[in-house]
Amino acid sequence: MNKHPIDSIISSFIETLASEKGYSHNTCRAYANDLDEFASFAAKKSGLNSDEESERKIFMVEDADHLLIRAFLGYLHKKDKKSSIVRKLSALRSFFKHLVRHNIISNNPVELISTPKQDKNIPAYLTVDEMFHLLDSIKTDTVSGLRNRAIFETMYSSGIRVSELAGLNVSSIDFGAGLIKVFGKGDKERIVPIGSKAMDAIKLYREKLGKDKKISDENNPLFLNKNKGRLTTRSIARILEKFVKEFSISVPVSPHALRHSFATHMLDAGADLRVVQELLGHKSLSTTQRYTHVGIGRLMETYDKAHPRK
Repeated sequence: MNKHPIDSIISSFIETLASEKGYSHNTCRAYANDLDEFASFAAKKSGLNSDEESERKIFMVEDADHLLIRAFLGYLHKKDKKSSIVRKLSALRSFFKHLVRHNIISNNPVELISTPKQDKNIPAYLTVDEMFHLLDSIKTDTVSGLRNRAIFETMYSSGIRVSELAGLNVSSIDFGAGLIKVFGKGDKERIVPIGSKAMDAIKLYREKLGKDKKISDENNPLFLNKNKGRLTTRSIARILEKFVKEFSISVPVSPHALRHSFATHMLDAGADLRVVQELLGHKSLSTTQRYTHVGIGRLMETYDKAHPRK
């Protein structure tokens, strides 16, 4: 029976995720990095890496067993956070299921491995006052200032991911209906509402840009960098980091914290959990339920005021 070098099998698996499963580029890259780390560990553990360039070509996927998987998890526990370990184990589960499904191996070595329980971390978020202060403090006397105000007004107004915001085109927003079209994880399309303040900020920014055909075409990016190209997610994060240095805010502020803030404020104001799930584009309701923990003070306050026999 012919054996299969792990490098080539990882490559074909990643291609399957992209072409058949519709996984995004970022997700495929994350899977590839996690599996590459396992491949390196497996070769070293097996004593097959005579040199750095040949190690992953030597290790064969048929030689992986549950003891090797356990040893890999032990190695990860010494250096990684629990959430990273769970993610990497999930990548291995998907990978070996793929191998069994395609008759490359007969037994799945990950089946005997249990998933570590994750700590239930409450997402960082800003209070309403902090959020308003942050948005209102962004200066709008330049084109880049107008753009930055529009970016963060849009994120807070809609709760979309930073990757979804970076992917917006001119045609993505319907000013008449107050809606934006976004493509989430796995390139799944969804329509979400956007508030008047965010729309006004976008209009001011786009009007200041002018009517240049190169930037006003509906298929061009909505938010532009200094070279008139599409902003990256990292660029957006850097812009936000620059602002928060000027403010004394009690929690770490990232683009994701704005999304957490949107969800928390919506739920605190009485929004239905399943509606917020739909707005955020969460596949599982349990993912959205994390935000109910941060509103426990509001829940207790409501209970104390409303229950007749407390």
